Amino acid sequence: HPNVQSPPCVMLCDTFYGRLFLNLSTTYVFNPKPANPSFLSHSLVELLSQISATFKKNFTALQKKRVQRNPFERIATPFQVYCWTAPQIDHAMDCVRAEDAYTSRLGYEEHIPGQTRDWNEELQTTRELSRKNLPERLLRERAIFKVHSDFAGAATRGAMAVIDGNVMAINPGEETRMQMFIWNNIFFSLGFDVRDHYRELGGDAAAHAAPTNDLNGVRAYSAVDVEGLYTLGTVVVDYRGYRVTAQSIIPGILEREQEQSVIYGSIDFGKTVVSHPKYLELLEKTSRPLKVQHHAVLNEKDTSVELCSSVECKGIIGNDGRHYILDLLRTFPPDLNYLPVEGEELAPESQKLGFPCQHRHRLACLRQELIEAFVEHRYLLFMKMAALQLMQQKANKDKTSESKPQALEASEKVADAPADLKSEADENIPGLAQAKELAESLAAEDGSDPKSREVVLNACKAVGSISNTSFDIRFNPDIFSPGVRFPDDSTEDIQKQKQLLKDAAAFLVSFQAPSFRIGISELITRCAKHIFKTYLQGVELSALSAAVSHFLNCLLSSFPDAVAHLPADELVSRRKSRKRRNRVPGGGDNTAWASLTPSELWKNINSEAQSYYHFNLQCESVDQAVEKYGLQKITLLREISIKTGIQILIKEYNFDSRHKPAFTEEDILNIFPVVKHVNPKASDAFHFFQSGQAKVQQGFLKEGCELINEALNLFNNVYGAMHVEICACLRLLARLNYIMGDHPEALSNQQKAVLMSERVLGIEHPNTVQEYMHLALYCFANGQLSTALKLLYRARYLMLMVCGEDHPEMALLDSNIGLVLHGVMEYDLSLRFLENALANNSKYHGPRSLKVALSHHLVARVYESKAEFRSALQHEKEGYTIYKNQVGEAHEKTKESSEYLKYLTQQAVALQRTMNEIYKNGSNASIMPLKFTAPNMASVLEQLNIINGIIFIPLSQKDLENLKAEVQRRQLMQDSGKIEKQQGGQLELDDKLPVDD
Repeated sequence: HPNVQSPPCVMLCDTFYGRLFLNLSTTYVFNPKPANPSFLSHSLVELLSQISATFKKNFTALQKKRVQRNPFERIATPFQVYCWTAPQIDHAMDCVRAEDAYTSRLGYEEHIPGQTRDWNEELQTTRELSRKNLPERLLRERAIFKVHSDFAGAATRGAMAVIDGNVMAINPGEETRMQMFIWNNIFFSLGFDVRDHYRELGGDAAAHAAPTNDLNGVRAYSAVDVEGLYTLGTVVVDYRGYRVTAQSIIPGILEREQEQSVIYGSIDFGKTVVSHPKYLELLEKTSRPLKVQHHAVLNEKDTSVELCSSVECKGIIGNDGRHYILDLLRTFPPDLNYLPVEGEELAPESQKLGFPCQHRHRLACLRQELIEAFVEHRYLLFMKMAALQLMQQKANKDKTSESKPQALEASEKVADAPADLKSEADENIPGLAQAKELAESLAAEDGSDPKSREVVLNACKAVGSISNTSFDIRFNPDIFSPGVRFPDDSTEDIQKQKQLLKDAAAFLVSFQAPSFRIGISELITRCAKHIFKTYLQGVELSALSAAVSHFLNCLLSSFPDAVAHLPADELVSRRKSRKRRNRVPGGGDNTAWASLTPSELWKNINSEAQSYYHFNLQCESVDQAVEKYGLQKITLLREISIKTGIQILIKEYNFDSRHKPAFTEEDILNIFPVVKHVNPKASDAFHFFQSGQAKVQQGFLKEGCELINEALNLFNNVYGAMHVEICACLRLLARLNYIMGDHPEALSNQQKAVLMSERVLGIEHPNTVQEYMHLALYCFANGQLSTALKLLYRARYLMLMVCGEDHPEMALLDSNIGLVLHGVMEYDLSLRFLENALANNSKYHGPRSLKVALSHHLVARVYESKAEFRSALQHEKEGYTIYKNQVGEAHEKTKESSEYLKYLTQQAVALQRTMNEIYKNGSNASIMPLKFTAPNMASVLEQLNIINGIIFIPLSQKDLENLKAEVQRRQLMQDSGKIEKQQGGQLELDDKLPVDD
């Protein structure tokens, strides 16, 4: 450590008795005799402290400083987290670092026997560990997570070495973009279309998208975790404009041709297809959770071949006897909104929005989350349809006048017209709960009743289920794949699958997409990222900082004449580059980047927005984009830096200067890799977490808290002390502690959640900002008002940098700040924040929203404290009107607002009378004292709870008895197995509390 100094020319020896002493050795002479006076100690630190007063002083200070830091600040994270900003650090001589430069094995690790790890064996062996009981499963998941995190780190280092030119290619005679590499027992390939493999799918664009799709497939199959089926360790790294795929190596794969190795799937996109019974058996186990349909395709001999995956999925048996699957890029079905097919028309909902759109590659597919949402939506529709038909059957039994053929005709109409039935079902059955209750009789009868079977059959046909006896939706991933042919006897099934894909595409644009709004800053930075990728590929390593600063100036600076400054050795570097053996992959003209201008870059961004996202940006410069869309340049800088791996110096940048550029070479500190990898899950811990959430939803807060605590212990057992899911556990525990009245414990847990979120996500990550808000609430509840205000100001500053003023979350932050300021009687400042929150809520939730009504009430309270009753009345009347129109006069909120209006009116009348008395009698006026209500901390805390979604509902004795009876009824139904388990599964660790509004 630089602050810990030890005396030079010291030799320490260990005697027979285990004591350390100082000898007479110097830098040039070795003399093992003890020094005089002698220094003896059993501890090295104690000995050095005796010898050197400086060491003693500095080491004590270092220890004291380290002990004062929170343990979460010192514990390593499982995956490297890169920050897009860094401070300027003065260079200091480090002998150890200088030594590392010469002893590093980078680039030739594979040539040192015994020094490399067999990653594939480690990855597969950990998955083969026993999982019969909880201790075994914990041991297995811990081993899997550890190996995956190690593999991700090694793959990232290797990918950077490949791009930096420090690894020899295994095919050095090939063109640089076609080269492949092996380093540290990891196989690396570049994201280019070599040998026209993706020519029909989009060329280089498809080759760039394929690794991400493949990684998503690996994630999906790894999550299903079928015993006997193996996937490769896969990491996708974007670095310096290149996409590198790092994979573990199947034993024996390099010794055979691919045609000889593949025993399942196709190596030429469906022209030749083979299958294998063992693979069919293994993949059949994954088909239900992954919603993949078992289907048949034709090979080159027109023979039907059975598959349970896409044709691109390849099965290879390694020399170790394991069954591997790879090339999982078509695990999920295609997105027809971006895949025009001749002779096929999309649903009207898609056509109205201008779909299908021509995309630059044909690998656009639906995300797994969308598939889950679509299946859940269809399941809800299935239950509603079944319930509606049961209602019709009951009604038919009561009506003797209706004939049997008419009832049969009605049921056939139900099956043939799903769209009409959908609207009818939505009108008649308002929710899934009622539908389940009405359909419970189906489960009780076990399909023995012909009428019940008919009900299920009609509902299955209507929703597109592949089964006629139960709800089961699956997709054929080979539908609309070029080159794939299907047997003639499956024509009807293929048509159903085509329709199902069209329905999924329509569901995306009709239900899912409307819940998101277009983020212009996201669109601009993604377009800039696409351009930056190509821009950076031709840049020499010595010119990186100059090239990156020039690009950022063209993108963000108002300086119109951004000129690149070529390094002094650039011309020499160009001459030498022809002779280098390890050239930069795909490198062309090394100085072409210097000719980029701001107008050219923004012209390219407009073109990219139109061609890739079909959005008409119409911005010729960054200043025009900022003015037109209300963007912030600092937000754009943060987004482009995170997306491309740029690390810049922390300082104030003058983007708006028209006399000099905003960035220089010295401002670019580093280029870091952007890494995507598999995230292994702790299944038992996750199950405990979900069970705890379910208990909390049912009102069993104490039991839920115990389950969450158990989940926290298991998460720690598998992941170690630092992980994003542990952070979610701590957040929920803090929330439960707060609800149950244990405010100090809530503060303690939330502080841990904040520290952990800063470490594993980053200090300005949106989730970290949310953690600050929760911590501020608990600080206020514990009486730490100034700390709460500082935390909220910090959260607002970070939110301002991340997304700017124009964001719905800013309204919640401003409401929190305004309430705390009201509590400390800073009325004018409080009004500024609360009125800003009111404007934001009105913009994003509409002027008639209940959030707007609450904002009006908060503003009215501050005006009341200022004795400005006219303004208070005006705002409270607005709130009252909204409550009255939205929830009715009988609602509690409307009544509260009405009572507050009466109180404000009385105060306003009293104030006016007093003023009239003063005007009339002057100094002789007899003035009655006015009642000015100072803000009460309890009432401020109550309002803080409300705006943060925490509502404490007072219950009468009768309400408590009814609640207890309802809980007991549900518990009995659970025990008897009558409540069906929820389909799918929760993908994110969100807070789900019964007290949240």
